[in-house]
Amino acid sequence: MSRCTTFAGSQAARAPIRIGRHVLQSHVFLAPMSGVTDLPFRRIAHALGAGLVTTEMVASEHLVCQRHGARERAVGRNLAPFVVQLAGCEARWMAEGARMAEQLGADIVDINMGCPAREVTGKQAGSALMRDLDHASELIAAVVGAVGVPVTLKMRIGWDATNRNAPELARRAEAAGVALISVHARTRCQFFKGPPDWAFVRRVKHAVQVPVTINGDIVNPASARAALEASGADAVMVGRGAYGAPWMPARIDAALATGCDPGPPPLRTQEAIARRHVEDMLTQYGARHGLTLARKHIGWYLASSGRPADIVKAWRKRLCTADDPGEVLSGLASFYQEATELAA
Repeated sequence: MSRCTTFAGSQAARAPIRIGRHVLQSHVFLAPMSGVTDLPFRRIAHALGAGLVTTEMVASEHLVCQRHGARERAVGRNLAPFVVQLAGCEARWMAEGARMAEQLGADIVDINMGCPAREVTGKQAGSALMRDLDHASELIAAVVGAVGVPVTLKMRIGWDATNRNAPELARRAEAAGVALISVHARTRCQFFKGPPDWAFVRRVKHAVQVPVTINGDIVNPASARAALEASGADAVMVGRGAYGAPWMPARIDAALATGCDPGPPPLRTQEAIARRHVEDMLTQYGARHGLTLARKHIGWYLASSGRPADIVKAWRKRLCTADDPGEVLSGLASFYQEATELAA
């Protein structure tokens, strides 16, 4: 029996998205998220069908000077196209960081002007750059001029409610040579609270000819469709909606393309994905550190199973306090076995 449920609308006729020489058939991307979209996460989302995956934000100066593990975050050249996201507030470091990213194999360099974190904006990087469009334009021009690969830009709709200047920044970015623009439909001062203003992103879409991607509270096919209809954007970017569900970009893309939402994978498939993800993290970081880093993902996978909250809470406590990788992996198997039997 088909697990597919009716979903209004289809995007099957939409043209592929072009970023320089790269042609993307999928209109659903995975958002770069610090502490989340490391190589193991991107690898599994890419394998499951995400249209574009991007590294965690990498500080350009740290990348050039090889500090704070920046180079270790700028990896993934086998995930074509390989996209490295850079952050910074000085043109010289952004340019040098872009050159370094290109040397490391980046097919696309993405500029971060959207991060709302205080430790980033306090250094006048991320979304703080939207308070000074002249300076932001200088950084964009420096990056575009430094590399031979396409450059993209991620921003918010503005710094605060009185300074929603994303359309103007988008115009300047396009004039400087940026090939695609992604917009989180909130201001920096909203952080991740309050409803995103998807409709405002239509002003960005009208301001430029390059493709526009919309981000912000896109967690399933229905919200993706609503965001596209409100904004007129060319693609959507999934962030927190992919927590514990690296299959979500591909699920959304299938629903948009066919008008039929396939739903989440069967529980046994979810188990295989979760197990592969944890095993990859153990290989990438070593057993002890890998298990520590995997715990938040394990909790998200448990929650994505659809089991009752009290059951998930008990299993999360059990699996996220265990220090033995074998015990954690066998526990995951038991969790999904139990879930499968109850669902039968």
